Amino acid sequence: MALCGGVGAMALPSELIVHIFSFLSDRDKLRASAVCSRWRECLFYPALWTELKLRIGGGSNSGGASSEENLRLEFLIRKFGSFVRDLQLELAPIEGYVGPPNNDASATRMDQLPGPDGNQQLPERWRDAVTTYLDQVLCVFTGIRNNRNLQKLSLYGDTCILQQEGLLDSSNLHQIQQGDKKINEIQQLFTELLSNSRQLRWLSCSFMLGLVTPCSLAYLSNHSAQTLQHLSLLDHQLGPLISPSEIDRLASVNSLALDFSDLTSELCGLLASPRRTPLHRLSLLLNGASLEYKPLEGTATEDDWKALVRVSTNLRVYIMALEVDNSELLRILKPSLPLERLHLDSYSTVVNDATLELISQQYNKTLSHFVLLRDDPDFPDLSVSRNEDPLVLLAWRCTQLAVLIIHGYTVWSHNLVAISRLRGSSLRVLTVSEESIDFDPDQSVCMEGDPVHNLVKEVSLGLGRIWHPCLDSSLILSEPSQHFHHELHTFSTGL
Repeated sequence: MALCGGVGAMALPSELIVHIFSFLSDRDKLRASAVCSRWRECLFYPALWTELKLRIGGGSNSGGASSEENLRLEFLIRKFGSFVRDLQLELAPIEGYVGPPNNDASATRMDQLPGPDGNQQLPERWRDAVTTYLDQVLCVFTGIRNNRNLQKLSLYGDTCILQQEGLLDSSNLHQIQQGDKKINEIQQLFTELLSNSRQLRWLSCSFMLGLVTPCSLAYLSNHSAQTLQHLSLLDHQLGPLISPSEIDRLASVNSLALDFSDLTSELCGLLASPRRTPLHRLSLLLNGASLEYKPLEGTATEDDWKALVRVSTNLRVYIMALEVDNSELLRILKPSLPLERLHLDSYSTVVNDATLELISQQYNKTLSHFVLLRDDPDFPDLSVSRNEDPLVLLAWRCTQLAVLIIHGYTVWSHNLVAISRLRGSSLRVLTVSEESIDFDPDQSVCMEGDPVHNLVKEVSLGLGRIWHPCLDSSLILSEPSQHFHHELHTFSTGL
């Protein structure tokens, strides 16, 4: 049978066009929508936009690209905000805002001098960044506040330069155009969303400036309180964002992410209640810089961990510690804590060999991911006072170790070979920066050829696959808070 010559893509039924477009990425869908009105109508069919992943910000705030980005965000949220079921949003700061106001003590600017009221004036670029951030958050929550079908909401605000001490104080917010009013409006919209939700299963909010308050979760509807399975509330500055009574109400939560200081003995006791769903994943962030106003006093004790593990037998814990010294690490690394992933990251703090010894002994049956990073030109040698390198001992003792990432500490080439042989193919990821690797001159004399080539060959043989050191340390040293947000997402969805 001959096909009609007029048959083409435009003659296909709308249902088939929608199905074909379902295989496109969000970006390609938007591009395809500009082809013709028929495609545009099909591409904005609600079934194609049940999941929406957005990363906005990071551009210049002088108009142009930033204004276009805001228009695109407004369009998407207006179109799909009322019915999207899975919304993942990352808000990045304006490009160039990498430090707090006045981080250069040698430079004095007119916009950094005290104002008539005696308060320090924030730089104009900083005020613009805060204004843009607040406007974008307002846009998002205005569009989704009445969404009753939302099942997953994941929010990350890369606001390290916005979260300055006292920012939420009126002495700073009055310098932002309607700053205090916008903060209040954002908080109100967020509570409306929580109260209107009916089937929320995942709620993750990390470092969103001025969004979550200690009272926010009280507005969560009873329906969502019963369906919620993952809860993540992280903030560098504020005190506990969830009360024990609210955790008691969220009886179905089996995955939780908090600031370590917020995991109190009382909260841990409630999580250990046999009346609730056992906890499977617990992600904890400890920021040493915040311990001054978020101390460790009152956090979970060894007995609390034992009680929790008795009820939640499959519990696994992920901890990231930023700028935490060894004495504080020894306080939090309890023997009964079922630690699966540990990330130690710092600029100046040095992890010592005794701490690594403790880690390898206490978590030899559970530790699968170990990340040891230090962004400093000095590369300390952890094995200098020991017969055995503590990293080699860790690879030997921790029988579940599958991911090992190191930068900022000296790793001797022969010890790296020993690690690869001890773990073999079970070590799925071995990432060591080239800067961290050193060669023993005594051993190099006994070996022929290029030492780096020999190292690559030996480690590759040990792992059973091709291996190379990481030549670019920037690929390892990501922004810690953002890394933690992404990793806890992977950790929690792996149930």
